[in-house]
Amino acid sequence: MSNEKNAPLWQQLLLTAQALSDVQKGQSANQVLEKISSPLRPGVQALLFHVLRRLGLAQTLLKKLAKQSPQKPVEALLCTALALACDEKALMYPPHTLVSQTVDAAKKSRLLKNSAPFINACLRRFLLEQDALLKEAHTLLLAQWNHPEWWIHQHQKDYPEQWQDILLANNSPAPMTLRVNTKRMTVNELLKIWLDAGMPSTPVGEFGLVLHQPLPVHQILGFLDGLCSVQDLGAQRAASLLKEQLHQKPIKKWRILDACAAPGGKTAHLLEIMDCEVLALDIDDRRCLKINENLQRLGLQAKVVTADAQDTDVWWDRKLFDAILLDAPCSASGIVRRHPDIRWLRRESDIAALAQQQSRMLESLWPLLAPSGLLLFCTCSVFHAEGQDVVQAFLTHNTQAAILPSPGHLIPKITGARGEVQDNAISDHDGFFYALLQKTD
Repeated sequence: MSNEKNAPLWQQLLLTAQALSDVQKGQSANQVLEKISSPLRPGVQALLFHVLRRLGLAQTLLKKLAKQSPQKPVEALLCTALALACDEKALMYPPHTLVSQTVDAAKKSRLLKNSAPFINACLRRFLLEQDALLKEAHTLLLAQWNHPEWWIHQHQKDYPEQWQDILLANNSPAPMTLRVNTKRMTVNELLKIWLDAGMPSTPVGEFGLVLHQPLPVHQILGFLDGLCSVQDLGAQRAASLLKEQLHQKPIKKWRILDACAAPGGKTAHLLEIMDCEVLALDIDDRRCLKINENLQRLGLQAKVVTADAQDTDVWWDRKLFDAILLDAPCSASGIVRRHPDIRWLRRESDIAALAQQQSRMLESLWPLLAPSGLLLFCTCSVFHAEGQDVVQAFLTHNTQAAILPSPGHLIPKITGARGEVQDNAISDHDGFFYALLQKTD
């Protein structure tokens, strides 16, 4: 296949369908896209993400158009085309062009060429009966919200008044937010540099700038020089929460553990805004390399160790920490806007297993904390099972732990407050959970 940037649409559709098929087999979109040549990757990624955000509707329509389930490669190409054709408000191509190019894609594929007439018939029937088919499809939760039904039901349980807004937010792209390295310059200084260069942005939070037009990082002025890093506004809360509390303690230099540190965004932010020494752990060698690369780009230093955070006998030097940041493994249900494949890769049974892992990590790391020390527990999940439920269970069984004022579940585009651990969204950010715990004397 050609590697030219201006690849014909049929080729991009074929590559997108192949990528979708791989995601449905369990591979992440990042893994799948890495296989595609660099010149073609941005276009295929845009198509794939568009399809993944409408996959539930496309699957529902296909069941109504085909009496029997087609073979997987045929299903992937048809779902790709239907997802691109079903949303009149976000059409990327004229419908008849899309149909003809999809049929061309089938004809040019060894696996699909015999199915070209069937694909053509399905898509042309969709164009003829579109209104009726869409009306009927939208009576089903999967088609209406483009999330697995178990995911929808869990949001309905956790957020009875907000679940629709969360799912809507998940189906729209996230903003490109960057964190300014305030060791080097102020937010306003970088904002002006960007504005003068034709890169307008808007300040958010204490350290953030949102680009009005997303760009590849190598095109962002100052990125390669360490003046900024890509980091969602919700993720930027971690370092700020620790700084606010630690600065009330008379310690010259704080000793902090970042227990699941890769790719290093929160480690770097701590070093940018505080006088501290940080031990950054990650279980994967390649991910630790990414931490070091980011620190080097920003001109920062931390001790980076490859280790399982729970296996404290292997890596801990028996010196207690003033603070521990535990950004625990989770379903990543809060970052679906950036990674629309996550909703289709996760299984319902994953949530309980991840929550158990989070609880084990809390129990393993708590003894490493100095008296009056702080542990910030966070996940990029909006499921209560991976946030407030884990923390409340930990507090119930640990009399040495007290919760300080904490953001709780940060919900994309939603403002609210509930219970001891508050839900509080102040801007357009990813879904997160934060609970700040203190070890009592």
